[in-house]
Amino acid sequence: MANKKLLVDVDCGVDDAQAIMLALAAPNVQLLAITCVHGNTSVENVCKNSLRVLQACDRLEQGAVPAMIRIVNENPGEVSLVATGPLTNLALAVRLDPSLPSKLRGLYIMGGNTESRGNTRVCGEFNFIADPEAAYIVLKDYQCPTYLACWEFTCYNKLSWDFCETWLAQDSHKARFMETIFRHSIQASQSKSFEKVFFAGTGLTSCDSYAMAAAVDDSFVIESDCYPVSVELTGTHTRGMMVVDTLGFLKKSHTAFIMKKVDMEKFKQMMMAALK
Repeated sequence: MANKKLLVDVDCGVDDAQAIMLALAAPNVQLLAITCVHGNTSVENVCKNSLRVLQACDRLEQGAVPAMIRIVNENPGEVSLVATGPLTNLALAVRLDPSLPSKLRGLYIMGGNTESRGNTRVCGEFNFIADPEAAYIVLKDYQCPTYLACWEFTCYNKLSWDFCETWLAQDSHKARFMETIFRHSIQASQSKSFEKVFFAGTGLTSCDSYAMAAAVDDSFVIESDCYPVSVELTGTHTRGMMVVDTLGFLKKSHTAFIMKKVDMEKFKQMMMAALK
């Protein structure tokens, strides 16, 4: 695989940490910087969490919106941007530099939903609900190749708990670090209330890692839909819900690749390598 230059924007929770570690372990990837956004926790905690992950991997990279713009401008056409949190930074970046999207190799987003299933509100996925206006701007103004790992897709493509045990049992500092930060989430995910949210059976759903894996390896995504997408901003129950325009009513020229099927064996290999 050709070398990939990645810029990652995170709201560093546990699955963001898993995605970062996946990228750092990939031999063909150069992680240029990590930018931080309020989401799973305050932006101050996101920065601290990101630094903890990088320290566990013996790496230290961190940045902000100006760094995002600078890095893309220094590497036009070479950088893919992976967004695993609310899209606030990306929306601010395109307002500061409208030419930014045209210089990206691709944009990979974990966020949105395709079946109106919510995980935060009735019809909304967390990252889009957290800043619907930002999601709307990004899906409108970023005309580069765009790939979406949406909520329902991640639930349909879980890893087994048996795999999770093997994954965390690796004899490495990174595996012990992940077991420590992931223990509470695993317990919560196995409760009946969480199983309703993480529908389609039990298992490990490392949401952000799917978007990262797609950015790392072009062959990871086996099947996708290609439609114009937008975000509902005003609905009483649907604010923040992603709109998939299957009939062309929005008259948008730009379409996004919505992931449907991925190479799960390859995903397992990447996840295992992340903690070696």
